[in-house]
Amino acid sequence: MADTPPLKIVQGTALTDQQKKDLLHRLARVEGQLRGIQKLIAKAAEPDDCDGIAQQMSAARKALDRSFVTLLTSSMLTHSEKSASVEEAHARAKYLAAFLDKFA
Repeated sequence: MADTPPLKIVQGTALTDQQKKDLLHRLARVEGQLRGIQKLIAKAAEPDDCDGIAQQMSAARKALDRSFVTLLTSSMLTHSEKSASVEEAHARAKYLAAFLDKFA
């Protein structure tokens, strides 16, 4: 499988460039974990092999959950910093609460 070129980071107001880089780095690690799990499944020969696979799946799931928390906290920081007034900050907080309720 050929290496994919790095993603071009687009500037905007959703997240800072550094927040995007951090999230992309985390997701690349999760992607690597998933590739490793696929190899473990392909090579599984004994019932005991499933323990190691389950452990790696759990680690990948936790890493993806951590990426979600990082996305949410980064969004909270970015949204609150961009608020021009207390009312706007309150509206953004309500939006993020709905975001959390929807996806968590």
